Amino acid sequence: MATREFNQLLLQNTDFLKPFAVTLTKDQETAKDLLQETMYRALANQEKYSVGTNIKAWLYTIMRNIFINNYRRKAKQNTIFDNSTNDFLLDYNQSTIDNGAESNLRMKDIYAAIHSLPDIFKQPFMLYFEGYKYHEIADNLGEPLGTIKSRIHFARRLLKEQINKF
Repeated sequence: MATREFNQLLLQNTDFLKPFAVTLTKDQETAKDLLQETMYRALANQEKYSVGTNIKAWLYTIMRNIFINNYRRKAKQNTIFDNSTNDFLLDYNQSTIDNGAESNLRMKDIYAAIHSLPDIFKQPFMLYFEGYKYHEIADNLGEPLGTIKSRIHFARRLLKEQINKF
C-alpha cells in the first residue's frame, strides 16, 4: 500500500478514534494527546499494517496499548525503589492518614496481650517481635529450632485470640 493511500485511510478513521480516546482518558486534552500519539505510531509502523485487515481494530489496539503503557508508567513514577538491605517499595501516593491516638491505644493493647503470655512463649516471641530470626533466637535461648518455631506459633495464636477480644 502506498503512503498516500495509507494516510487517507488513517484520516478517514480518525473520527472513530476520538470518542474512544475520550472514553479511555476521561479528559479532552489528554484524549487529543492520545489520538496524536496513536496517529504517530500508526505512521511509524505503517509497514506492520497488512492490507485488507480491519484498520479500525488495528488503530484501536494501538491506542489502547499506548493508554495502558502510559497508565503503567504513571503508576511506576509514584513508586520509588529503595536499595537498602531490606529492599522496600515506597509509595508516595499514600492517601491514608494515621490516627496517632488510636494507634497508641492499639499498641498498648498489643503490649498488654504480649506481657500476659506465659513466659515460655513470651521470651521467644519478644525476640521475634524485635526482629531476630528463628535460628538466632534458638541459638540465644539454647533451644532447638523447631521448638522456637512452635512456641512463636502458639504465642501468635494466643495473641490473636486475646486481641480479637478487644
